[in-house]
Amino acid sequence: MTAAADDEARMRAGRLGLEPGITVQEVGYDTDVDEGLRLAIEDIVGDEMVDEDFDDVVDVVVLWWREDDGDLVDALVDAIGPLADHGVIWLLTPKPGRDGHVEPEDIADSAPTAGLQQTSTISAAATWQGTRLVAPRAKR
Repeated sequence: MTAAADDEARMRAGRLGLEPGITVQEVGYDTDVDEGLRLAIEDIVGDEMVDEDFDDVVDVVVLWWREDDGDLVDALVDAIGPLADHGVIWLLTPKPGRDGHVEPEDIADSAPTAGLQQTSTISAAATWQGTRLVAPRAKR
């Protein structure tokens, strides 16, 4: 990775609101994920992300999701399981025009069904967008 690409990945990872010392769980890893973003996340928190088999509480779930990955509601419900009370799920989906793109309506429909609300959407990487999902305040 070039220095410019490294800086760009750090800047984008910084938008995720991560802090040193928190535990980040990564779900849905595959060969198409943005490695620069992954490394920048780990750099910010100061540790590697834990995988899907981690059996303790996590502060943030990074969920890489593509259109053909299955049922989004089920994946979101599973992601909530290990999440701390004020935890956040970052749903990372391919940007429009990319293979595996997930329509915004699908996210908007799936999040409340899973007990989550969408708070923001960002450009998380060159080919990935991030949707921030949290439990509604009344449920916290």
